[in-house]
Amino acid sequence: MYSTYPIDDLRTRFIGQKTLYYPVTSSTMDVAKQAIRDGAREGTIIIADYQTSGRGRLGRKWITSPDDSILLSIILYPEMEDLRLLNMVAALAVAQSIEKLTDLKPILKWPNDVLIEGKKVSGALIESDVQGEQANSAIVGIGLNVNLDPSSMPEISETATSLKEMLGRDVSRLNILESLLCEFEELCQALRHGEPIHKEWQRRLDTIGREVSVKQGNEVLEGYAESVDKDGNLLLRCPDGTLATIIAGDVTLKAKSY
Repeated sequence: MYSTYPIDDLRTRFIGQKTLYYPVTSSTMDVAKQAIRDGAREGTIIIADYQTSGRGRLGRKWITSPDDSILLSIILYPEMEDLRLLNMVAALAVAQSIEKLTDLKPILKWPNDVLIEGKKVSGALIESDVQGEQANSAIVGIGLNVNLDPSSMPEISETATSLKEMLGRDVSRLNILESLLCEFEELCQALRHGEPIHKEWQRRLDTIGREVSVKQGNEVLEGYAESVDKDGNLLLRCPDGTLATIIAGDVTLKAKSY
C-alpha cells in the first residue's frame, strides 16, 4: 500500500517529498493539473492503485487492473529548454530502476516506451502548460506494469508484459517506486546541470537501425530509423533518400521486425 506521507527513507531532495495517494481516481494526470492550480510544489507526486480513465500518448487508453501497477504523475516547473527532454528522463528513470532491482535488461523504443523481450512494460506521457517562450509547468505521467497479468487482458496480451511475468514472481511496487523516484531526480538534476543525458537515452534505443513505419497525423512514413538528434527527434531516412525529422509526441512508430 502506498502512503499519503513521504515514503520512508526516500533519498531525494524534492521528487516524492510530497505525495498525494488515491486508491482509485480517474487519472493521476487530471489530479496533478488540479494540484498545480492549487499551488503544489515542484516534485509533488500523485499515485493511484487504479485509474478509471488512465491515458497514454496520442489519446490511447492505459489499460491496467487494480493494485498491480505503478500509476504515477510528477509535477515539475522546468525551464523551456529542458521541457523537450523530459521524455528521456522518464524512460531512463524506469529502465535504470528496473536494472538496479532485477536482472532484467530493458530497452527503449522511441520516444519513451520501455520494453523487455520486445514487449512494453512502461510508457510515459508529458503534458505541459506553455505560454509563448515560457514553460509554466509540466506533468510527467509514468505507467509501469509491475504485477499485471497481461494474459487476462485481450487488448494488450500480445504487446505488453510486466515485471512479474518476466521474473515469475511478485515484485514490490513500493521498492520499484522508491528506486524510480531516486533515478528520476538524479536525471532531472543532471539535465539542469547541462549534462548530456540524451547520449545514454540514445545508447539504449532499440529503434535506431531498424526499418520502421511512422504514423504522423493522417500521414504514414516508412523508412530507416537512422538516428536521433539532441532534442530527441527521430531522423528517418525515407526511400527517396531524403531525411525526415519526426518530432517526439506527434507520431506513433512500429518497428517492422517486432
